[in-house]
Amino acid sequence: MRMLMQIQLPLEPFNSAIRDGSVGPKIQKILQAIKPEAAYFSEQDGKRGGVLVVNVNDPSDVPKLAEPWFLTFNAQVEFRIAMTPEDLGRAGLETLGKNW
Repeated sequence: MRMLMQIQLPLEPFNSAIRDGSVGPKIQKILQAIKPEAAYFSEQDGKRGGVLVVNVNDPSDVPKLAEPWFLTFNAQVEFRIAMTPEDLGRAGLETLGKNW
């Protein structure tokens, strides 16, 4: 299942990783391990953050996607189901509308 994985990175230890030059290799190591379909980094609520598009085949996939961010950067991680227009088209909204 395609999911949006939102990460929020606290100032520490991220600032220290920037200062000692390890932030780039750490992020690359995580991205190589979890292999997101896409990754975008930006500000979130005044903090560093990112949105990754990941595939979750089974609930047991969540730790392998989230733990690298938790353990490396003390990050907050949230998952949201994401649908393409085709997915939404298969949802049967017309039928649901008639029933509800």
